[in-house]
Amino acid sequence: MMTRSTSAPDPPRMLKSAAARRRQIRRRRVTALATLLAVIAACVAAAMALANSDDSSGRHAVNRTASTAGSAHRLGSAPVNIYSHTLTGMLTPVTRRARYLVYVPDSQGSGVYVINPTTFRVIRYFETGAVVQHVVPAWDLRTLYATNDVGNSLTPINPDTGRPAGPNIPVADPYNMYFTPDGRHAIVVEESLQTLAFRDPHSFAPQKALKVNCAGVDHMDFSADGTYAVASCEFSGQLVRIDLRTETVSGYVHVGGSPQDVKLSPDGRTFYVANRFLPARRASGVELVDASAFRLIGFIPTALDAHGLYVSRNTRELYVTNRAGGAITVIDLATNRVVAVWRIPGTPDMGGVSPDGGTLWVAGRYSSAVYAISTRTGRVIANIPVGVSPHGLCVWPQPGRYSTGHTGVMR
Repeated sequence: MMTRSTSAPDPPRMLKSAAARRRQIRRRRVTALATLLAVIAACVAAAMALANSDDSSGRHAVNRTASTAGSAHRLGSAPVNIYSHTLTGMLTPVTRRARYLVYVPDSQGSGVYVINPTTFRVIRYFETGAVVQHVVPAWDLRTLYATNDVGNSLTPINPDTGRPAGPNIPVADPYNMYFTPDGRHAIVVEESLQTLAFRDPHSFAPQKALKVNCAGVDHMDFSADGTYAVASCEFSGQLVRIDLRTETVSGYVHVGGSPQDVKLSPDGRTFYVANRFLPARRASGVELVDASAFRLIGFIPTALDAHGLYVSRNTRELYVTNRAGGAITVIDLATNRVVAVWRIPGTPDMGGVSPDGGTLWVAGRYSSAVYAISTRTGRVIANIPVGVSPHGLCVWPQPGRYSTGHTGVMR
């Protein structure tokens, strides 16, 4: 059964002031991109030297203090790999019913494009709501949701048919959305309102609105035991930790730059944080944060403009999209070393890995295209024109027991 809204619409607490905040957020994004490109131009010589070093050797040393970030550690007598249920073939009875499709929201539009991944063709387009940002799988895997940021709504999508599954559900400012690992809450990321809105994961009735004291809250991931979350704040260069038992902020750490996607290591010990550019380091890359101590412990330089993070199907590699750098950087999770840099003819942003692990699908946010990339060779096997500004692309179905949201983070 598709989930439907059973709650009344939220009170009109946004209207003109919220619309103005969203316009300000969009202006900030454009300004931030222009600033980044200017910095990139100033640093291009150093960046090219780093890229040439990567291309010639396939790997380079990194500042790393967490020596076992990619390998399973033991909790008592049992090995821990939080992605152990996301390997090839581990579809649930629910996801086995779903059509294999790629959903592409146009963040400068009001609808979602649907791609057949076997023919590499757009097979349909449907309207959702204004400024749709991501397509997010529900915790129970039965529904996908398009997050209509300016439209203040979620559009339910039936993954069995690849089509809309009912009327839009009113929610405030849904830039992004996650689900707690226990399935008790949806967390709607109200970016322009600096709020994480806890809601019922089925009706989306409001439960609690948690304000955060950092600008541009965007992406998050959850601890291995599901008791807390870490979210990035891209405009203030901070991370915020949320205690999910008390639903309160339990700490901040300043990382600098413009932190983006957040992903927990397979052993649950390290949060990887993509950072678009760190002026102090004159580099883009992935920052390492100790999951228990909530402090910076390392940095892995990548190609320019590190943005999205995706764990490989065998849980051994981390794929980093480098948007302005036109590349995918591949990191070995056992050693925290860069092992490959794949060049992409565009601006790779958000996406996901195919169910069999053979293809990385990414949206070209500022190049109006979607790229299918072989994870075996790093070669672009399809370049598909899609919309104006394709953003939070979702590949579905995915192996795993449940979804924690975003574009399909599974456990």
